[in-house]
Amino acid sequence: MHDARVLVVDDSAAMRALFADILDQAKNVTVVGAASSANDAREQIKELRPNVVTLDVEMPGMSGIEFLEELMGSNPIPVVMLSSLTQAGTETSLKAYELGAVECFPKPLKATPEQFAKTVGQLGKIVLAAANSNVKDRRAPRSENKVAKAAETNFEWNGHILAITASMGGIDALTQILADFPEKCPPTIITLNAEPAVVETFIKRMDGELKCAVKAAKDATPLVAGTIHIAYDPDLHAVIEPGSPAKLRLIDRDPVDGVRPAANLLFGSIARGAVPAAGAVLTGMGRDGAKGLRLMRDAGCKTFVQDRKTAMVAEAPTAAMDMEAADKELGLDDLGEALIASCHAG
Repeated sequence: MHDARVLVVDDSAAMRALFADILDQAKNVTVVGAASSANDAREQIKELRPNVVTLDVEMPGMSGIEFLEELMGSNPIPVVMLSSLTQAGTETSLKAYELGAVECFPKPLKATPEQFAKTVGQLGKIVLAAANSNVKDRRAPRSENKVAKAAETNFEWNGHILAITASMGGIDALTQILADFPEKCPPTIITLNAEPAVVETFIKRMDGELKCAVKAAKDATPLVAGTIHIAYDPDLHAVIEPGSPAKLRLIDRDPVDGVRPAANLLFGSIARGAVPAAGAVLTGMGRDGAKGLRLMRDAGCKTFVQDRKTAMVAEAPTAAMDMEAADKELGLDDLGEALIASCHAG
């Protein structure tokens, strides 16, 4: 892992100074410059050669989204977008993910410097992970506008559930993988560690575009075919309760290895309960999911990881491979189909 050299782009002088101060305090992160506009940023990128950019969504002249599209088309560089948590802001964040942003980070609308510093305490880790991401190898989603591929197969569910985890880069990966899911897909539980407001907008979009249903995870939900459940509440873990059918439970417990909802806890509940299932670790920061996926594999479940070339952030998939937790390492073109095949009675 190499250090992050950051260019901070924001039209507000106060925000530039605040973000620069916070990032300068982060380990292995150096702020090499600050720009007030897209034109300014374009010149500084040529001169300073940063390996990651933090980019404000709302700027005069060329907007952050327009500049992101330009960068991804001409000179792909890891970008962390800073956006508000308004409804328009969450829609813009999804657009940023579609264009290739590594992460979208919430920018408080009103906050004191102390509150702001507390809110963005994680920003240094995100920027460092972004600097080591695979932006140059990323391919655009298979559909320009909507997810329309939804597999037309003679799928017959074998009773196995799917458990998937993703974090940084996960919205981009899930958009492509879930396109392979048929209308009566296996019941699927996804832990997605991302900004909750953005995930809620993502769920609404996917529920309207996929042939199967996509819902926010709710406690005591029976797991039946045709629905994808996304767990994203940072206050609750998701686990599986064995039964006929098995149930999704949301529990209030301390973070596991600093993560909540934790994939290790979800995967571990499947293994301990001997629930027939397949599991997968997708792009993301940290090591969450590796231990749990190994438990699932040891319990006889089929296990997969997104390959490290197509993963936007390869930390989580690499951790799973290092633990020999996966039966197969697959790219985005193959992973969705493989997950569905693992739950097909044929």
